[in-house]
Amino acid sequence: MSDRKGIILAGGSGTRLYPITMGVSKQILPIYDKPMIYYPLSVLMLAGIREIAVITTPEDQAQFQRFMGDGNQWGLEFTWIEQPSPDGLAQAYLLAEEFLDGSPSLMVLGDNLFFGHGLPEILARADAKPEGGTVFGYRVADPERYGVVDFDEDGQVRAIVEKPDMPPSSFAVTGLYALDGTAPEKAARVTPSERNELEITALLEQYLAEDKLTVEVMGRGYAWLDTGTHESLLDAGNFVRTLQQRQGLQMGSPDEIAFNMGWISRADLEKRAKLFGKNDYGRYLLGLQ
Repeated sequence: MSDRKGIILAGGSGTRLYPITMGVSKQILPIYDKPMIYYPLSVLMLAGIREIAVITTPEDQAQFQRFMGDGNQWGLEFTWIEQPSPDGLAQAYLLAEEFLDGSPSLMVLGDNLFFGHGLPEILARADAKPEGGTVFGYRVADPERYGVVDFDEDGQVRAIVEKPDMPPSSFAVTGLYALDGTAPEKAARVTPSERNELEITALLEQYLAEDKLTVEVMGRGYAWLDTGTHESLLDAGNFVRTLQQRQGLQMGSPDEIAFNMGWISRADLEKRAKLFGKNDYGRYLLGLQ
């Protein structure tokens, strides 16, 4: 098990997805057959993380707790943290400072989906670094929409540029951040941007200035999907559906991962499967060996 603690940032108002998010948190919306938050949760579990803080808006927290509970059903321990207002991604480290208590962390954005056969291995490489930070770069067709990695001629990261008009590369920084225990104190030094937000890039620049930032590039064998628009939400659901129907394997199943990790027993798994007995997910869980 990793010594890192996990953070899922599931706050925000989801205004880009109005009207469907006017009555429900974006991260509770379905991605095909599971709530969106199951997918980032699964990433933390694949990294061997069992202590996880879930950051939500005050008004949405009860919705999440209703179907996620305390995490015990997956052998996890959840800490629930309120985000009073969405003031930027770096704010998560200030809100989670007491929870982290000096521990390194892996933070994943609640609307990001990751898939790839080698995912546990690249997460393990990031976890093996005792200090500094690791971000994950992914080649995209529209880098101007993201924080973009600027590489020097030796392939080392030189800068991370937020939503550049002229992107220095095609590699976007994904919503997955492995940072050491100094992240909260670095976040405290971040000042609000022109958008009046505590930008994650400003936090990462501090690691870069210390020569302690690594970019782990996700190659062709990986999929990274964010779900910030109606189109990308539908694309993500279709991706999961196609993958599961073609392979007969589940994506984003905390129940399967917990069982494979030995965090829950066969009896625990069967109890979970009975909850979903009327659908394919429940039948899939019952068939796990």
